[in-house]
Amino acid sequence: MKTANRLTNLQLELLKVFSFDLSEQQIIEIRELLAKYFAEQAAGEMDRLWEQNNWSNNTMEKWANEHLRTTYK
Repeated sequence: MKTANRLTNLQLELLKVFSFDLSEQQIIEIRELLAKYFAEQAAGEMDRLWEQNNWSNNTMEKWANEHLRTTYK
């Protein structure tokens, strides 16, 4: 993992956007837009993994019912 000692390209772009005075509504809309973008990216990756690994609803059901916790000593 890289140490955060400089701004990322995304942070630099966002600084450009936020160098303007925006209304509270515009800020809310930008937050929603970013949240939607990253949610779509995550969903796309899950779809890719689902297909690549031949997962099914049965796989998800099996995972949901697994007990992976170790007993407390």
